Formats: sequence, C-alpha cells, structure tokens
Amino acid sequence: MADDLKTPLLDELEKGPWPSFITDIKSMAGKNDYCKDLLGQLEKSYEDKRGYWKHGGLVGVMGYGGGVIGRYSALPDEFPGVSHFHTVRVNQPSGWFYTTDALREIMDIWEEHGSGLTNMHGSTGDMVLLGTRTEELEPIFRALTAKGWDLGGSGSDLRTPSCCVGPARCEMACYDTLAMTYDLTKSYQDELHRPMFNYKYKIKMSGCPNDCTAAIARSDMGIIGIWRDDIKVDQAAFAEYVDSGMDIQGAVVDLCPTGCITVEGKEINIDDSDCVKCMHCLNRLPKALSPGDDKGFAVCLGAKAPIVEGALFGSVIIPFMKIEDGDFEPMHDLIERIWEFWDEHGTSRERIGEFIERISLATFLEGIGEDPSPKMVKAPRDNPYIFYEEYYEEEGASASEE
Repeated sequence: MADDLKTPLLDELEKGPWPSFITDIKSMAGKNDYCKDLLGQLEKSYEDKRGYWKHGGLVGVMGYGGGVIGRYSALPDEFPGVSHFHTVRVNQPSGWFYTTDALREIMDIWEEHGSGLTNMHGSTGDMVLLGTRTEELEPIFRALTAKGWDLGGSGSDLRTPSCCVGPARCEMACYDTLAMTYDLTKSYQDELHRPMFNYKYKIKMSGCPNDCTAAIARSDMGIIGIWRDDIKVDQAAFAEYVDSGMDIQGAVVDLCPTGCITVEGKEINIDDSDCVKCMHCLNRLPKALSPGDDKGFAVCLGAKAPIVEGALFGSVIIPFMKIEDGDFEPMHDLIERIWEFWDEHGTSRERIGEFIERISLATFLEGIGEDPSPKMVKAPRDNPYIFYEEYYEEEGASASEE
C-alpha cells in the first residue's frame, strides 16, 4: 500500500479471523491509482457516514448495450483514480470451470487496462472485473473477444445464464445443467447484449432440488432438476450405514418433513407417494439412496428479494419437463412465450414475479398458453393460489354448534 495513505477505519475491517477485502485492495494500492484512491474514498465514506459513488447507468461498447456497469466518483478532484470506476462483466463458462491459462489471460488483460480487482463471481454468475476508465472499455472488449471471451448481461436484458456443476461432478444431477446453460447463452445473444426487456431477467439452473445456485430465490426463471419415479435404494449399502453406528433414526428418519421413511432392522422403506424431494435423506445416505431414473427438471418463475409485494420465491410453472437427445426447442418455446407476453403487457422496471402478482397467475398462464395444475406450488403442501375460507367457515360453524 502507498506509504502516505492512512486508513484507520478501514484497518478495523482487517481485524478478526476472516479474510478481508481491504487487505486485497491494499495489496494492489502500490501498483495503481485505482486501488489507492479507492481506499481513500472508502475511508472518507466511513468517516462521513455517506457513500460517494454516483451510479452512471450503462456504459456501452460498440454494438453492445449490456455488460458494462457505469460508476463514477462524486469526488473526482479529490480521488482522480476512481473518477471513473466502471465494472465489466465477463460471461463465465458453464459451471465456472476455468483452466489456469484462461484465468491468466484475463488477468493479464485486466492488469493492463483496469484496477486488477476481481469478484469471483457476481451474484448473476459472471466474472466481475472491478474498476476501469471509460477510454479503456473498447480496448478491454477487443482484447477479451480476441481471446474468445464475451461480455455478460446487464441492464434490462437477459442476464448471463448460470448453473451448478451438474453432471460434471455431482451424482445427484437430474439433467445436464452445463449443456442447458451453454445452449441458452448461445441461443439468446441478442437478448443478452442488447437490452430490450421491461427489466432484467435472470435464469439459473440447478441439477437437483439441493438447488446449489439458489435458483428458487434468486432467479426470474429457475430450472431445477427433479425425478418423478421412486428413489433408488441400495439396501446393502444402507446396511453398511447401520453397521457403522450411524444414528439413522435421529439423523434421517425423524427429520423427514413428511414422515415417509421407516426402517426395519437393516432395511429402509420410503413411501415415494408422500415424498416431496427435499433431498435430506439422499444427502445423508448418498451411497444407499439416489434419484430415480425418470429424470428431468421443473421450471419456476418469479423469484426476487425484495420485490414490490415483499420477497418472493419462484412459483412452479412447469412441474416436469425433459430434454430429449439434446433438443432444447421445448425450452426455447417456453421462454419465448413468456418473454412475448411479459413484453406485451408488463410495465417498465417490472420483474416477471411482480408482473404475475399484478395480473394473477391464472391470467399469466392463459397468456403463455399453459394449463393450470395443482402442482404449481410455491412450497410443498402449500398452494397459495387455492383458498379454503369457505371450508374453514363451515368447520367453525360446526364447532360452535357442538
């Protein structure tokens, strides 16, 4: 760090057992003015108890309206190194698989044209390059594309699709999240790079109900792996768990949310008709239990936190779908019907979840050409679109008569 820079308040953030982003910025402060003045402005923000960033909207590169987030200092004379401090989103590979050579080439580009600070990864999924000047954006873009990299999404467009590692490293995956992410990213380049929507639209893909991308809570469209036949059981492997002394009753049976598991001696029995695919038993007994053979995915819409009506999880729109022989057309058809209806009837800066809340799920399903189903739930055993006031009133009347 530059010797003349004093940051007593930021120094407090380096204390304690956990790594600090301040330490990382200090390690770069002697190398460029970006990081030195970033520390200075942050220290002043702590002193004055106010922020000094001006959001600059989108700063485009030639042909692209998305991928760069404009940011400017409100104190450019005092901290010229961060007078411009734009963020560049780089479209990450599916599942965040990088080679060391790929990472080095990006870091070489970024150290030449920017602050050298990165975020691995942003909440959307992109590799985030933090801090550069407007005149450096075109050179960065040209250098990245020459190496085969592209910008991610930002603004009112399709944000960069992202996924978990899926079948590459996880035995629980019920569909190929990597192939789906690659296909959607390649198929919707215009929607990614040229903002044309009412507002942002995030797609996240998780290979199983463990939902390692948190798609159910953090994406406008969550594509979550599921199976619809029975859980596969290896009774011999289950017997080994019992012989090992594992507390099967306390660790598995008693924690099943629907009570659909019973154990007799060294044999486990699951009432699959009552299973809600919570994944707990499969996670605790991975050698004995695994997803069924009839695998696919469910599609959920509308998650965001916070949202106009409060934080929302995604609602199930398609309870089960399969991709056969690498044909992603059924998925394209669904996405495009949703976008067309949302584009026609949504309002500016209205996320798809807010749109559904405003017009009702019934109207939305009719608009996209899907039939309603009792399986369109927000949580197991709970359907927020069916109400039973009449039933409860009758029950109350009967109780009062008795």
